[in-house]
Parts: sequence; structure tokens; C-alpha cells
Amino acid sequence: MGTRLQRMRRAFEPLIRRLMHFYWRFSRGATLGVRAMVIDGAGRIFLVKHSYVAGWHLPGGGVETGETFLAAITRELAEEGNIVMTGPPVLHGIFFNKRVSRRDHVALYIVREFRQDSLPRPNYEIIEHGFFPPGTLPDGVTRATRARVAEVLGGAAVSELW
Repeated sequence: MGTRLQRMRRAFEPLIRRLMHFYWRFSRGATLGVRAMVIDGAGRIFLVKHSYVAGWHLPGGGVETGETFLAAITRELAEEGNIVMTGPPVLHGIFFNKRVSRRDHVALYIVREFRQDSLPRPNYEIIEHGFFPPGTLPDGVTRATRARVAEVLGGAAVSELW
């Protein structure tokens, strides 16, 4: 019986997560998000693939009530990449994410000083992750992620849109 319930839970969990993500995005007032471009010593960028949304993304997520941007990015990096910042991140910009809602904004930090004591294990939220050279990003990298890489590492003009 326990095995059957576990199979059912695994089957429906991605759908429930997508529905909750949709509800969260449209039921709140203004929303704030935070993302990090984590760049290792070889110049590679850390990306994650979520279970509930398509594509490869910079790690990050929502800023919770009562939480600062710095606290949110610290939490998200630990959760999604087992990454601990060892130096202060640099704010690259704050972007309007009109693709999500008319009230969503995302702060992007650049993280070059960090440690990753062990690789994160894929879980119900993060199904893949890795460090990738900016010139050979994996298929499915989102438009916004490519735009931020071009701004930070390629000298492209900084947009105010995510």
C-alpha cells in the first residue's frame, strides 16, 4: 500500500507543483525574485533545470515576506546548488519580468566567491544542474539567462527587462 501511494505521489507531485507555482504567481501583489550568476574559477556558469518550468535557468527564486534579497539568494543557492557564498555578491541589476506578471521584478547578483562542498542531488524541484562554459551553454537555456550572460560576460547593454 505504501508503495502505491508513493507512486501516486510521485506521479502527481509535478502537476501539483506547477499549479502551486501558477497560483503563487497570480495570487500575490507585487512579487520579488532573486537570481544569481555563479561563476567559477574557470569562468563557467552554474545553471539549474526545474521540475515545474522548462529550460535551464540561473539559480534563484522568490523573496519571502520579511526576507532581504541577500538572505533570499543565500537560501536559494544553498537549496538549489549546495553553494555557500564566501564573499559578497555584486548586484548586477533589477529587472522587470513582464513575462510572469505585470508586478514581478528580479534582482540579479553576480557570485564569484563561493564554495560547493558537494554536488547537490537532483530532487523534486531541481532535476539537473551544472557549470557550463558561457560559449557552450546547454540546449534549452532561457532567453533571459542568455541575455544576462551576454550583459555580464559579453559586454551587451543592460536591459531593464528580464
